[in-house]
Amino acid sequence: GDFTAVNDISFDVAQGEIFAFLGPNGAGKTTTIKMLTTLLRPTSGRIELDGLDPTAKQKLARQRFGIVFQDPSLDGEQTAWENMDLHGVLYHVPRKLRAQRTEELLKLFELWDRKDAYVKTFSGGMKRRLEIARGFLHTPKILFLDEPTTGLDPQSRNQLWTHVKRLNETEKTTVFLTTHYMDEADRVAHRIAIMDHGRIVAQGTSAELKEQT
Repeated sequence: GDFTAVNDISFDVAQGEIFAFLGPNGAGKTTTIKMLTTLLRPTSGRIELDGLDPTAKQKLARQRFGIVFQDPSLDGEQTAWENMDLHGVLYHVPRKLRAQRTEELLKLFELWDRKDAYVKTFSGGMKRRLEIARGFLHTPKILFLDEPTTGLDPQSRNQLWTHVKRLNETEKTTVFLTTHYMDEADRVAHRIAIMDHGRIVAQGTSAELKEQT
């Protein structure tokens, strides 16, 4: 209708950067991610993702990124290994590389000893770690994380971000995350954009934002 969820915003994210969208619920963060990841078509404006227009070249754009949604997307009736393997098949990762990446990521995210356990038996933190490990499986250039730590205890949040930062550093994966935790954005992001009521009200490094306030 006449409601504008994302209102004339402009930003850029550098290759290999961890970029955080910070804002309250309803600010427009998830709508922005949906436009960037081909799930929503913008009514106006222009998007460029790794040199591609995701509205015009959806399939090519989807090959470039991974995404972890707010809502769980794992199959609880499959094991951790099976969830990873299916993802690799869908992204056409060769069998040998698929197995190698799955083992590496499950070990990194401390889930290797539960690889053959059904996901329905996992805690919330374990499920989140598995979803993010799965998002890295096909070696995306960009990983989108939409409020990935909502509902997790502080220890699980810290553990998760330690792993994400390590992969960002070792694989140079660009990470675009949304959160409403200021401490989280401050800790993990190279730059932050603060969004409210569909607009970006400030953006910069954590130090720059603190100077502005």
